[in-house]
Amino acid sequence: MEANEENKASYTSDPVLVIGVMGRKIGFIPAAARLADPERRIPLLITLPEALSKDDSSSNLEFITEKVNRKLKDYGRCIVVIGEGVNVGDLGILRDNFGHPQFSASERTVEQLLINHLNGTDRKDNQGRAESRLIVRGIARSEKPGTRQRREIAYVSEVDREEAYQVGAHAAQIALSGENGFMSTIIRKPGGIYKIIYDKVPLDVVANSERKFPQEWISIDKVDVTDEFVEWALPLIGSPLPRFAKFKEIYVPKKCREYIPVEYRK
Repeated sequence: MEANEENKASYTSDPVLVIGVMGRKIGFIPAAARLADPERRIPLLITLPEALSKDDSSSNLEFITEKVNRKLKDYGRCIVVIGEGVNVGDLGILRDNFGHPQFSASERTVEQLLINHLNGTDRKDNQGRAESRLIVRGIARSEKPGTRQRREIAYVSEVDREEAYQVGAHAAQIALSGENGFMSTIIRKPGGIYKIIYDKVPLDVVANSERKFPQEWISIDKVDVTDEFVEWALPLIGSPLPRFAKFKEIYVPKKCREYIPVEYRK
């Protein structure tokens, strides 16, 4: 939401904002961006690892570029939330002892490779001027929130905070009962009302396992999530998100000469 306010204010020079988020090759975290805009008013693209090719980075870059330009044509600006595991080229990643990719320690980041492509840095002349792939003036810029994504207490969901405490307490109870080799778990009960129970699972069941983002929750155009995902995930964020003021545009009669920004001058 804050990123949208920034993008609205700076789109004449930075029409595209690419935000790289955590999650390795799983799309739940980038998908959660839709919860900030369930009514789909923001020119937002959500790019999940499960939605695009795992092998062809070039086609992924071209696909995203086409979707970005479509948003630019309709809105003049675009925000891209992209999972760190989307294949857009060689990131030079490191791996842990389990063989898991450590994207936070990679030589390059997914958002940087994407804006390089959008800005046409591969088509620079000898004076450093690039032939952008964007259909509007300005550049694509990127940001990576880093560990802020999991430590910002100012933005914590009260549901998440309570469940984090309770699942930790349940883990302590498992240990105090003399059991070991288990992980404390949260299981969501079926039904329309959000209810959970705390349980446990053997470590050898969860070690090196992963839960992929369901294909049926990926939109047909592959750059968003469905309303079914939004309905499933909204209870997890608790109370309503902050509201931002929306100003009504009321113009007074023009008295000054027309101003042309430097970027638009011939």
